[in-house]
Amino acid sequence: MSTGTDPLAPLAELPGVPESVAEVRKAVDRLYGHRVMRRRAPEVTSEAALRGARASAALAGADWPLEEVRRRSDFSAGEQDRVIGGALRLSAEAGQLLSVWRTSPLQVLARLHLLAAGEGSSAGRPRQAGEPVDELFPLELAAAEGVAAPVAPTVQPVPVTTALPPAPMPEEAAARLDQLSRLLVARTSGAVGAAPALVVAAVVHGELLALRPFASHNGMVARAAQRIVLITEGLDPKAICPAEVGLVELGTAAYQQALAGYASGTPEGLAHWIGHCGLALGLGVRESTAVCEAMQRGMV
Repeated sequence: MSTGTDPLAPLAELPGVPESVAEVRKAVDRLYGHRVMRRRAPEVTSEAALRGARASAALAGADWPLEEVRRRSDFSAGEQDRVIGGALRLSAEAGQLLSVWRTSPLQVLARLHLLAAGEGSSAGRPRQAGEPVDELFPLELAAAEGVAAPVAPTVQPVPVTTALPPAPMPEEAAARLDQLSRLLVARTSGAVGAAPALVVAAVVHGELLALRPFASHNGMVARAAQRIVLITEGLDPKAICPAEVGLVELGTAAYQQALAGYASGTPEGLAHWIGHCGLALGLGVRESTAVCEAMQRGMV
């Protein structure tokens, strides 16, 4: 197993991961080649942002119909309204943080949390000793679904479990977050031997969920950070593939199980997590393909 110039490159060689990377790349390329993208790409990007925001908010406990999110202009009335508003702010501003991400991921993460939280003394700052951490999966759909996570044919299955280790202490979380930031800045993106975008995005997504560096809104921040990585790494430069939609479609039980695999640190668990992120992204591609088809038929 060759490490090349990128510390994340070995993850791309785990069983099933090369196949997941290739499948996602093929699906994304097909979407970018759709004839609607040549004429109405900004509209597809806007619709993908709205659908991704709605889905991320649903995973954070505010599961509203898409048309209700589209119709509303005020998101300050209640807790669910504020969650939706935070998700929309994240989608709207993520594309403006790309250059800063390349040199200072920590600065971007603080900004993402501020956008998600909206207000309060903890907005934009890491959690401190003694602060509780919000539940990552407030809808608790895992128990309601009562099913094992779907597993991609190219990803080795892992034992069915949704048990996550407790969030690390703030000092450990801060140290690991700093290490992640240094790795992202130092790695040679796009060079020979560099890890594929899907792998980098999955690591950023999984590490932020595992660390839970903020007292709240960690899931929304992690999903927004994944979106930024997919843009900056060149896999989805126009942000038209809402992976959040795929995460909702696969279900919270599958999300939790895959994250438990990442947190285990085992090769099987890491491969399963990367494969799950690939499945979600592929479903996001399918969502935007349907949008393109509707536009082509004049329905949008």
